[in-house]
Amino acid sequence: MTFSRRRPLLVLPAVAVLAAAGCSSSDATATVAVPSPPAKEAAACAALDRLLPDTVAGQKRHDPTPNSPLTARWGDGDAEIVLRCGIPRPEEMSDPTLPGIGVGGVDWTVQKRDQGPRFISQYTDPYVEILTGTRYTNDASLLQAFATPVAKAIPKTV
Repeated sequence: MTFSRRRPLLVLPAVAVLAAAGCSSSDATATVAVPSPPAKEAAACAALDRLLPDTVAGQKRHDPTPNSPLTARWGDGDAEIVLRCGIPRPEEMSDPTLPGIGVGGVDWTVQKRDQGPRFISQYTDPYVEILTGTRYTNDASLLQAFATPVAKAIPKTV
């Protein structure tokens, strides 16, 4: 019994060392905030999740933690692509100066960020957000991979 009591103490220092090393966005288990949309929107997001590609812009899918049909992730570091479905309507959507782009029948608002662009679906319910790394600062071509899945799974509002 003494052995089983001490065993967790041996594991805890190892966990503490790993935590001290830090978790970066390049970790396969990177944490992404999971939205909490109403049930109807969550169902649309789950349908979208089933249609998402295994590879986007040459980056393989490896979902973040916690595992959820509302989030998906491809790539690491400056090539990271994170999708969140069911986000609340961002206040930035009211800014008429933000550029927009249409890809495959889906309209996106483009928000420039130091970490890489943020794309937010327009005229959809629920909203879909795609956060990208700096590799995609001047490249929206990755949106092509999302056009068909978003158009099929996410209802348009107009």
